[in-house]
Amino acid sequence: MVTKRIMMKNNIIEKVLIYGILLFWTFICLFPIYWTATTSFKTAASVTQGLLIPWVDFEPSWKGWKHLGLSPDSIFTESTGREEFLARFTNTAIISSCASALAIILGSLAAYGLSRFNYKFGFMRNPDISFFFLSQLILPPVVLALPLLVLYKELSLLDTHIGMILLYTLTVLPIVIWIMRDQFNAVPIELEEAALVDGASVWVSFYKIVLPIVLPGIASAFILCLILCWNEYFLAALITSTDAKTMPVMVASQISSQSIRWWTMAAVSAALCLPLIIIAIFLERYIVKGMAAGAVKQ
Repeated sequence: MVTKRIMMKNNIIEKVLIYGILLFWTFICLFPIYWTATTSFKTAASVTQGLLIPWVDFEPSWKGWKHLGLSPDSIFTESTGREEFLARFTNTAIISSCASALAIILGSLAAYGLSRFNYKFGFMRNPDISFFFLSQLILPPVVLALPLLVLYKELSLLDTHIGMILLYTLTVLPIVIWIMRDQFNAVPIELEEAALVDGASVWVSFYKIVLPIVLPGIASAFILCLILCWNEYFLAALITSTDAKTMPVMVASQISSQSIRWWTMAAVSAALCLPLIIIAIFLERYIVKGMAAGAVKQ
């Protein structure tokens, strides 16, 4: 009896510690979102004083959202701020979604080839080729600034949607290849061999057998690519100026030589995060399945 009580007590203490750590980590992860959301309803005085709790420490104001033309008293009126916001939001959505989709298509095909076939490129084999793709992420983007500007100027791709889509696709493509390679490695090759014996081609077995199995991994890779493209700032600030400018550049534009409009910056940031949160909620089950499938090696 004494031993059981001690074991029960240890289990309770262990659970309390685990849940306490999880709650503390949840607070750390969610606090920046809370800070951003509340700051969008603050005035200059509330921001500088570091007030945290609405209606307790400060009275909420629509100042940040009014600058974007999204406050209750300005939503139905003409607003240049709202026009700029909608244009930047549309650019971000188009560029990020198209680049992510293109990266998923190209990356999945490349990953499937690396998973199912043996390649020889000089001294490089499949593991070397896979590492070569991943090594492209090691190079800092600032190193590519001058070559990109020269190349895009010659190709007339500066400040264009096509230029940004191609650039973002190349940026996230190595990540897709590595994620999807693990997903394809987790699929038993015997399934495809059985389909080939029944007369199916390689493309048919890939489309009808392998692709439905790795669909959760594709969803995980897509949401990761979308987040990376959606939040990317350096390349967008480098390549775009007017027509293809994205939301992260608009966030940074709230900083001037004289002041920083924290309330407007927070409002733009909150609007920037909201679509990703909604997409993550809808794709949550696919993301969990994709992570679980990638962790299991067949």
